[in-house]
Amino acid sequence: MSSGAVVEPGVLDPEPLRPIEEEEEARPPSAWRTILGSLEGRIGLVFGAIMLGIIAFGRFFTPYSPTELGVGPQATGPSADHFLGTDNLGRDVFSRFLVGGDTIVLVPLAAVTVAFLVGGGLGMLGAYSRGRTDGLITRLFDLLLTLPPLLLVLVIIAGLGTSKVVLVLTVALVFVPRVGRIVRGATQAVVTSDFIAAAQARGERTGSILAREVLPNIAAPAIADFALRITYGVIFVATLNFLGLGAQPPKPDWGLMVAESRNFLSVAPWATLGPAFGIAALSISFNMIADALTRHLTREAARGIVPV
Repeated sequence: MSSGAVVEPGVLDPEPLRPIEEEEEARPPSAWRTILGSLEGRIGLVFGAIMLGIIAFGRFFTPYSPTELGVGPQATGPSADHFLGTDNLGRDVFSRFLVGGDTIVLVPLAAVTVAFLVGGGLGMLGAYSRGRTDGLITRLFDLLLTLPPLLLVLVIIAGLGTSKVVLVLTVALVFVPRVGRIVRGATQAVVTSDFIAAAQARGERTGSILAREVLPNIAAPAIADFALRITYGVIFVATLNFLGLGAQPPKPDWGLMVAESRNFLSVAPWATLGPAFGIAALSISFNMIADALTRHLTREAARGIVPV
C-alpha cells in the first residue's frame, strides 16, 4: 500500500478515542470526593473544621485568662461580659471553653497511632508467621481484652501519675488488642495469596513482605478502623478527664469542666452544656467522616482496588 492510500470506511477502522469526560467518569472517586459527595460527610467536615479551628486558634481570642479566679460573679448565666457565664469560682466559662479541647483531640490521636503501630504490627506478624508466634500474640491480645479498661487505667495512673504521656500510653494499651485482632483478621485473608508466596520465593525478608505486600492490601479495613477508633478515643479520654483520671484542676479541659460544673447545672447550665456540646460535636463529626470513609474504602476494596 502506498503512503498516499486512503483507508475505506469500515476497513481497519481504528478504535475511536474515548472522550476525556468518559475516562474521568470511569475512574473511581477519591476518598475526598466521596466524603464531600455524602450529606453526613459534609456535615462531619463542617463540624470538624469548626471544632478543630476552635481548639487550634481559640486560645488567641480568650477575653479573660482561663484560670483567673473572680473575673465575674460566681455561677452566673450568659451576659455581655461573659458569653457562657461563669463557673462556681467566678472563672469565665467561654475563655475556658476556647482552650479546653486540646487534650480531647491530641491524646486520642497519639494513642490510636501508637495502638496501630504496636497492635497492628503484632497482628500482622502473628497472622503471617502463624504457629507458636501467632498463638503467643493471640493469647496476649486475649489477656488484655479480659482486663476491664477502667480498672487498667486506674492501676496505671495510680502508679505513674496523670501526665499526658501516661494518658496516651494507657489509652493505647486499651486499644492495642482490639486493633491487633482486626489487623490480624485482615492479614489472614491476604497471607495465603499467590503474591505473598512469590515474595517468599524471591527470598524477601518478613519485614519487607509485611510492608510492601501485606500492608497495602489491608489498608481499607485498617484506615476505616483508625477513623472510627479516633471517635472512641475522644469519648474515652473525655470520660477519663470527667472522672479525674486525666486532666487535673485548674487546667481548662472540656471533660473536667463538665465534672466541675455539674453540681450547679440548674443555676448556670451553660457552664456544663458548653463543654459537653464541644465533646459531642467533635465526636459526631469524626464519626460521620469515619462512616463516609468506611463506605468508600469498603466499596473500593470490593471492586478489587487497594486504596492507600
